[in-house]
Amino acid sequence: MKRKQRQALLRWASKSGCPLTYRRCLAVAAVGRGASCHATARTLECATSTVVVAVRRYREGGRQSLRDRREGNGRAKVDERFRERLIRVLEGTPEDWGWCRPTWTRELLCQELARRGLARVSVATMGRTLASLGARLKAAKPIVECPWHSWKRRRRLHELRCLEVYGPAKEPVLHVDEVDIHLNPKVGRDWCLPGQRRVVVTPGNNQKRYLAGALNTRTGKLTWVEGTSKASFLFIQLLWRLASEYRRARRIHLVLDNASVHSSKKTLKALAQLRGRFVLHFLPPYCPQGNRIERVWLDLHANVTRNHRCRTMAQPMPACMPTLPLAMPSAPPVHPCVEPTSGAPPEVVRESRSLV
Repeated sequence: MKRKQRQALLRWASKSGCPLTYRRCLAVAAVGRGASCHATARTLECATSTVVVAVRRYREGGRQSLRDRREGNGRAKVDERFRERLIRVLEGTPEDWGWCRPTWTRELLCQELARRGLARVSVATMGRTLASLGARLKAAKPIVECPWHSWKRRRRLHELRCLEVYGPAKEPVLHVDEVDIHLNPKVGRDWCLPGQRRVVVTPGNNQKRYLAGALNTRTGKLTWVEGTSKASFLFIQLLWRLASEYRRARRIHLVLDNASVHSSKKTLKALAQLRGRFVLHFLPPYCPQGNRIERVWLDLHANVTRNHRCRTMAQPMPACMPTLPLAMPSAPPVHPCVEPTSGAPPEVVRESRSLV
C-alpha cells in the first residue's frame, strides 16, 4: 500500500467511531507498510489470526469489509426495557420472587429475566449489563431494628440533639459508651500488590480488655478509663473520673445506650453518692447512630486492632493511648437555623430519664 492509501484508510477508520474497525485498519496499514502479521499482532496486542483475517477481508472487499458486521445482527437484546427490569429485580431478593436462594447470581438473574418474558442472554452479557448499571457485589449489613415506633425514635433523638445545642454552657453533654479490645485481630481490607495477600496469625486463645469513654460534643475532649471486665465497676470508674475532671460543672449530662451496667444497683448507689451531679439520657434501643463516640471507636479499631500482629494484650493496649487523642472528632457543627442559648428547653430536661 502506498502512503496516501494508508493515511486515507486511517482517516476513514477514525471517522467510523468503532474501535474494532479502527484496529482492523491499523492492522491493514501496518501490513501494507511491510510489517509481518506476527509483529503487527504483537504491537496491537491482539491475536495473529485477527491481523490475518483483517488483511484477507480488505483484499476481498476493500475498506467497507472492515466494518463491524454485528451491526446487521438485528435488535440488541439488552435495551432500556431490559435494564429497567433488571433494576427492578435487583431491588428485591430471590426469595421475594419465588426462588429458594437468598442471594443473586448472574445465572439466576438470566433465568429470572427470561421468566419475565425478556430475551435470554449469556452470563457474560449479564455481567457487562450489571457493570453498566454500576451494580457490584456487596456484603450485607446486619442491623437490629429498634422496637420503638419511628416517630417516637425520631422525637427522642431530636430531644438529645436539642440538649446539645440549647443546653446550658456550664453543663457539659457527654456521649458515653464502652468498647472491647480483643487479642484476636479484626480482619479488614488493606492495599496489596498483585499476587500478594496479607496473612494475619491469630493467637488462638482470645483475651479481652475494655475501655469506657465519654466524648464532650462541644469541645471534642475524650475521657476514658480501662478495665479487665465490662461490668458496673468500669462505668462507675468513669463516673468518678468525670466528676474529678468537671469539678466546676453543677450537672453533667450523659447520653448513653441501654446497657445493663448503666442502670444496675451498683451504678444507682454510685450515682447517689455523687449527689445528683449526673443526669443519664438514654438513647432508643438499638440506635448506635445517635451516639457520637461510636465514630471514635471505629477509628480506634482501624488504627489499632485491625490486622494487628500482637501476641499478648500488653502490646495493643499501649497502642491505644496515642490513638485515642488522635481519634477525637471535632465539636459537632451547630445547625445554621439554631443558635445556642444559656437555657435549655424545659421539655428536654423534663422528659430525660434520670436514675439519680
